[in-house]
Amino acid sequence: MNKDQVERAAAFGKLHHGGKTLVLLNAWDAASARVFELAGAPAVATTSSGLAASNGYPDGQKIPRERLIDAVRKITRVVKVPVTVDSEAGYGKTVVEVCASIRAIVDAGAIGINIEDGLEPATVLADKIKGIREFADQIGLPLFINARTDVYLRGIGEPDGRFDETMRRIAMYASAGASGAFVPGLTDLAMIGRIVKASALPLNVMFSPGQASVPELQTQGVARVSIGGAATFAAMSLTKKIAEELLNHGTYDTIRSSITISHAEVMKMFPSD
Repeated sequence: MNKDQVERAAAFGKLHHGGKTLVLLNAWDAASARVFELAGAPAVATTSSGLAASNGYPDGQKIPRERLIDAVRKITRVVKVPVTVDSEAGYGKTVVEVCASIRAIVDAGAIGINIEDGLEPATVLADKIKGIREFADQIGLPLFINARTDVYLRGIGEPDGRFDETMRRIAMYASAGASGAFVPGLTDLAMIGRIVKASALPLNVMFSPGQASVPELQTQGVARVSIGGAATFAAMSLTKKIAEELLNHGTYDTIRSSITISHAEVMKMFPSD
């Protein structure tokens, strides 16, 4: 960690409190991260599903931790904007193991993480967050810890109790040292606004079918919008379409209509060292 990393972490934190919704694009490799940066993204996140797929693994912490860290290192090598990493459940069974994973992610150049509760009791994630925050404070890094709760995504509990359960978890994670709250699986605009008003932490929502536009989410006070693996899957879908056309028809229409970046431009995107 160095001074620049600390400054990037501080700048990233401020992006959640400026009144403008942060559009956080999720990269799956160094090339996609660089494309997002050149498009004007003020920061870049990784996608667990996309990064795993690009390395030949399914989602759900199936990719070896070393491969994840290597991917983060490759991304931070080519972009100058802040990079936050989806660490899923922390790649460890104990707080000590999770903190070791986060240390490796930070050493690879990241300034923020997502970490999720999934189906585990909220106290498990709260303990992880507390340990991570203590580690970050020890090294002097204002690490952005985005605490993800899966109450809505996984349909935990009865529908009429999910708001209260979500707020209980957010409050617990805030007390443990989280910087933001991430509630995927939520698309109802009125409910999103209700959570924003009740939350002690800036709210992150994720694109999914039926999600409101960024301007609409901004009117509700949403701090951050991410897209998960959507861009990865869109790129894979285009690749599939190219392959099917060429293999089945022997034509190149999809390739011709899709390429908007030249070979020379791509070569200039990356450092040569």
